[in-house]
Amino acid sequence: MTTAFEDVTKVLNVYFDALHYCDTEKLQRAFHPRAIYATTDETPMLYRTMDVYFPVVAARQSPASRGETRRDFIDSIEIAGENTARARVRCAIGNRDFVDFLTLVRDEGRWQIISKVFQIIENPEKEN
Repeated sequence: MTTAFEDVTKVLNVYFDALHYCDTEKLQRAFHPRAIYATTDETPMLYRTMDVYFPVVAARQSPASRGETRRDFIDSIEIAGENTARARVRCAIGNRDFVDFLTLVRDEGRWQIISKVFQIIENPEKEN
């Protein structure tokens, strides 16, 4: 039997894989169907539900197809109890670095991301 920490870590790795390959099937495994995606780094505030977010990812050219080196990190995971966790993660896509605050829930015995709130850090000098 795995621990909540191990289960959450597995979900985060599926999330990183999904972003690197623009794989919406993996995104659907990582995100709860009722999850939200938001940032105030765009004006107006960017807020998406999964039915809007997944097609955006599917239409992107994946970092993997551009030969980008993966740069994703789990900074912290906090387990609040049997069904709630929070993670701070970082990843890079192109010349943008992202800091994501992900809230996860265990619903029907399965951990999934229920919210993604993130900061975009432009890094125009970064090479792929």
